[in-house]
Amino acid sequence: MIRTKSFDNNGPILYLIATPIGNLSEISQRALDTLKEMDLIAAEDTRNTHLLLSKYGIRKDVISLREHNEVQVSLNVIKLLKEGKKVAYVSDAGYPGISDPGAILVSKAIQSGIKVSTISGSSAFLNALVSSGLPTEHFFFYGFLSPKEKEASDQLSSLKEMRDTLIFYESPHRLFKTLKVMEQTLGNREIVLARELTKINEEFIRGTIQEILSLEKEGLKGEMVIIVSGSTEQKIVDDSVLIKRVEYLMSKGMSRKDAIEVASEDFGINKNYIYKIVHQ
Repeated sequence: MIRTKSFDNNGPILYLIATPIGNLSEISQRALDTLKEMDLIAAEDTRNTHLLLSKYGIRKDVISLREHNEVQVSLNVIKLLKEGKKVAYVSDAGYPGISDPGAILVSKAIQSGIKVSTISGSSAFLNALVSSGLPTEHFFFYGFLSPKEKEASDQLSSLKEMRDTLIFYESPHRLFKTLKVMEQTLGNREIVLARELTKINEEFIRGTIQEILSLEKEGLKGEMVIIVSGSTEQKIVDDSVLIKRVEYLMSKGMSRKDAIEVASEDFGINKNYIYKIVHQ
């Protein structure tokens, strides 16, 4: 076990800074202050980062750290941090590492004993989820599906029985192809399309997959977040499976009441029914 306090000494620290997903005014004061303190900024897209820095009068050296060079540049960044340089990483928009580069950099930094701290900011999938009107208590963020239809169908099949709200990213040129695969695999579910988030043309389109497919001829522009309602199908589960699940949860320290409630959520089965068979 390793416990790390980010700010308890003067050791090297890698900052991950979430950047605006559209409206550049959404960046926080703490993010700006941190960017001003850095000796170097690593960025997924140096052009976008220079635009952001220019808006706030920040002049810094910026290097490219993107998908195709992440391993090598990550090693260079870690070397600079060990030499005492202050370095932050920003992706194109939103949080580094969320459907963007950054995870390799973070992993190698931690392996090298370098602390990692994230400066909060915008998140496209959270913005879309909380405005969607679909359930937010439990959700599953998947990111981008495979561009290959068969692989995308297989990926969706693995999510088909989940009762949680599902969240995907998609580019405009693949949107309707993806929606057709979703309809074929998941059925005609309620979905919400969120596009151009935080920008002047921000739009939420709510309806069934079939209803939204009717917009194909119109076409839709901008990066998309697709929020999909979870499965509502009642599962057929053997009573012995339910009992074993409750017993397992209780063995981990849960009370019987809490274990029954969790099993009810896991399998989508009425908790009174589970209570009855557990107490037989």
